[in-house]
Amino acid sequence: MAEFTGERLIPGEVDIDLLNEHMARYNFAARLTRGKRVLDAGCGAGYGSAELAHSAEHVTGIDIAAEAVEFARAHYERPNLTFEQASCTELPFGDGCFDLVVAFEVIEHLEDWKGFLREVRRVLAPAGQLIVSTPNKLYYTESRGAQGANPFHVHEFDFDEFARELKEVFPHVSMFLENHVEGVTFQPHERGYTVEARVDAAEPVPDESHFFVAVCAHRPQIGNPTFIYVPRTANVLRERERHIAKLEGELATKDQWLDKAQQDLAEFDREHQKLLAMFREQKEELERSNRWADELNAELAARRTRITELQEELARDQANTRTVAANYNAKIAALEQEGREKAQWAIDTETRLTAEIQKIAEVLSKRVTAHETTEAELLERTAWAQRLDRERRELEEQLTMVRASRWIKLGRRVGLGPAL
Repeated sequence: MAEFTGERLIPGEVDIDLLNEHMARYNFAARLTRGKRVLDAGCGAGYGSAELAHSAEHVTGIDIAAEAVEFARAHYERPNLTFEQASCTELPFGDGCFDLVVAFEVIEHLEDWKGFLREVRRVLAPAGQLIVSTPNKLYYTESRGAQGANPFHVHEFDFDEFARELKEVFPHVSMFLENHVEGVTFQPHERGYTVEARVDAAEPVPDESHFFVAVCAHRPQIGNPTFIYVPRTANVLRERERHIAKLEGELATKDQWLDKAQQDLAEFDREHQKLLAMFREQKEELERSNRWADELNAELAARRTRITELQEELARDQANTRTVAANYNAKIAALEQEGREKAQWAIDTETRLTAEIQKIAEVLSKRVTAHETTEAELLERTAWAQRLDRERRELEEQLTMVRASRWIKLGRRVGLGPAL
């Protein structure tokens, strides 16, 4: 469904004064549509095209927005009225196929507004006319105030620029100023009357006007009459009374809202004070926690430094221990080798002495036998035997010493050496 965006107007969804402002332009243009082929460029919701179709031969409404075209087709259906989706800067029509082009509140929305004017000139018949309107840049900027620039407008015009740019394309341009004015009407009870109007107003000032409306043509135009549009809702006093009553009702409602808002604000302030107190407590607690955390961080940093020192000290001790262990292992290996060599020496010595003792025992045995056999020989050799006996005792003493040697004992434990 189409919606009023602030730029595209939907009848029934906007303030009546705003609707009248737009309808006034179409009624202004309707005086020039009788029996003509009309193009409504930027037709929006289509209400204006439908108004022009009352007197025109045919009206074509175009808009760039598909939803606007769909809305117009659904709400305004007439035999001499069609709607198409198209761009105002690329009109899909042949040269000279329209007698009148209207473009209300469109040109300020276009990037290529100069291209739009050239396209309008192309599709207009030689005797054709363009009616184009735009808001007064000076008035519009002032009226928006703090709202700032209109985000939908690409280029806004003051009076002089608007007239100058139009005359660059169309040789003949008649400028009109559109404004809201107050008036008093005297209407006969019965319809069918003519209208007389007296305009008793100050000289119009372009810079103070709300909107500019221009009628442009290739050929000279005759007459520029003042046009007054009095809508059905133009009983200003009654409308103002209704508006005042509505505002009073809204004011009463807003007073209730204000009272409720003040109560809510008081409650909010109490809650705010509670939250503020809680915040202060939490802030103090957080500061204490932060100080404690800083102390822990400092202690942790000190302990990490000490751990690093201990790790370095342990690494040095481990290196020293490995060096000492290697030295001890080398020394033990040397001692073991020396022990094996000495044990072998003791074994060799014991074997040699045992062999010598056995030889001496054999010699002694032979000599004893000889002594027993021949006493004479014994007597002769007594001295020799005694000497041998002494030698035997000496050898036995040496053998005893050998047996008592720790190297012989060590050799026996490892399974080396003869049994003695």
